[in-house]
Amino acid sequence: MVDIRLIPIEEFDRVRKAPIDRYARLSLIADMCRANTLAMVKRAGSGHIGTSFSSMDLVVWLYHEEINTVRLGIDNIHRDIYFSSKGHDVPGLYAVLFSLGVIPKERFLKLRRLGGLEGHPDVGVPGIEANSGSLGMGISKGRGMAWAKRLLGLGGRVYVMTGDGELQEGQIYESLQSTVQQGITNLTVIVDHNKVQSDKPVREIIDLRDLQEKFRSFGWHTAQCDGHDFRQIERALAELTSANDRPGVLIADTIKGRGVSFMEHPFALREAKGLYRWHAGAPDDASFSAGFDEIMARISHGLSTLGLPPLATEAVGPFQAAVAQNALGEPVSNASKKSKPSLKATAEYVVEAYGKALVEIAARRPDLVVLDADLAADCRIRQFEAAYPDRFIENGIAEQDMVSMAGGLARLGLLPVVNSFANFLVSRASEQIYNNASEGTKIIYAAHYGGMIPAGPGKSHQSIRDISLLGALPNMIVIQPADSEETRQALRYAVDEARENVTLRLAIGPSPRTIPTPGGHRLTFGRGVALTGGDDALLIAYGPVMLSEALTASEILSERGFGLTVINMPWLNRVDSEWLVETVTPHKRIYVLEDHAPVGGLGDFLLGALAQEGALDGRRLIKAAVKGYPVFGTPQEALSHHGLDGASLAAQILRDHGK
Repeated sequence: MVDIRLIPIEEFDRVRKAPIDRYARLSLIADMCRANTLAMVKRAGSGHIGTSFSSMDLVVWLYHEEINTVRLGIDNIHRDIYFSSKGHDVPGLYAVLFSLGVIPKERFLKLRRLGGLEGHPDVGVPGIEANSGSLGMGISKGRGMAWAKRLLGLGGRVYVMTGDGELQEGQIYESLQSTVQQGITNLTVIVDHNKVQSDKPVREIIDLRDLQEKFRSFGWHTAQCDGHDFRQIERALAELTSANDRPGVLIADTIKGRGVSFMEHPFALREAKGLYRWHAGAPDDASFSAGFDEIMARISHGLSTLGLPPLATEAVGPFQAAVAQNALGEPVSNASKKSKPSLKATAEYVVEAYGKALVEIAARRPDLVVLDADLAADCRIRQFEAAYPDRFIENGIAEQDMVSMAGGLARLGLLPVVNSFANFLVSRASEQIYNNASEGTKIIYAAHYGGMIPAGPGKSHQSIRDISLLGALPNMIVIQPADSEETRQALRYAVDEARENVTLRLAIGPSPRTIPTPGGHRLTFGRGVALTGGDDALLIAYGPVMLSEALTASEILSERGFGLTVINMPWLNRVDSEWLVETVTPHKRIYVLEDHAPVGGLGDFLLGALAQEGALDGRRLIKAAVKGYPVFGTPQEALSHHGLDGASLAAQILRDHGK
């Protein structure tokens, strides 16, 4: 078992108080925070290392030297405010806050675990000033804080960190214009210009060119520096602060993965043939040990050179549960103890089947064009890009722009297939999707990461309102397949048969178990399929995660002599009324297990259909759904918290039946 160790707060206090050159002290503290960041991400099993390391020196300078948030007290109204708009670098920010005693050790050690630290910034964590993770919002939000300070006569500046890939979001440029127009001068934006985003180098996706000139053209005062040189950071920020007639932006040239040689750009890109593997996910044991040892060796050398004693560390160990992980390094739901995950099920994710099917279909459909928002690796469309580069469009981090471009493609007779995470694609570009649909063209939207799981990244990434948004469109069909074969069938239906727009809601991780669909099962419009038989109650669910929990509930109930029929219903807003009435007729209680909020999901749709058919007489429809905002943590923590795991479902059904 890999040895995971933490540098305790006492060691930070010792280094901070040591009578040494302050730049040498900051360099030590930054590397100590890097070591703790690496340890906490490894212990969590997921997180973002590369961007945490690139911004680390900037954040350390801000909190230890520049801003008065800590020196004057976290609640002082005249304090400076700092937050990260990109949000991916929050493990590094947590490490800096821990180094100052703002975050207690018990919580620091629970990254992406229920009751610990969310995978993206959340104001429920001490020291975090704004929720982020959905990109492009930070400068606008920072402007609001700065405007409020001016109105209320409060001192202090507002500092906002952005990523360079984030500068592809259109809202960024809206905020640049408004900040100058509104005369905001107490706002400083820092660009972590590490030149690598999720998929590839920034310049290969959208070349930002001369950033200083770009910001100057909007009326901002600009400065540029080496984001790993504390002296340069100090000078550049002093220059921006002194120019108090307009807002300022610091373009900090950094290295993604800074501090661990094999994680640093450009070496890491060459090793992975042009892709950056350290953006998301925890390192394997060997990589973790090598990276941690490299950082600790540099710290030890620095301490020795300065005549200081070596660091004391404490063993913290890994979390006890080892879980399967998806492409993002996020854990996925465990099956019941009685059901071992099938090798066949984990060999091909739903999303992998989708990627392969795209390539196969494109061979006979020259009109099919694929669009991506810097998530080609996670959405498994790299193979399409390789096979059909002339029909692959990389739009960068700009979902609204991508969706409207798809609308133009469709107007000229092409069939666009649009890809992004569901929470960003459906909610951020909702108006653009509506506009496209109103033109009567056909577009296929692949909404990846649909639902609550993986839960580690937190609410900015968990999509639990997309079905309601899409279901309101009269010519949009929403399908969530249960397994790889149903995914292939759903995509073929969307391309070859559907006359309306289609959204494929796709789970991003592996199925926790094999979904036992009957042999020869064919996707039939508006109809589900029974996975188990039982006369006592009916449970309708969709998607691999919730169907797995439904099957677990069925197994638990079976041991109590209670028969539960589980239905896989992939059609989330279309139903064959004759099939539905026939299916519910033997049952007085109908349960719908939602991977969605209680409002606007499959349960509401089926309830309306049954009422219209007059089939509710004497029957109850009970929705088990994600109430409130979804919690973060492991899949089992999140499912259990919301009462959506198999054991909780079985207990609820037994209670309802007086057993």
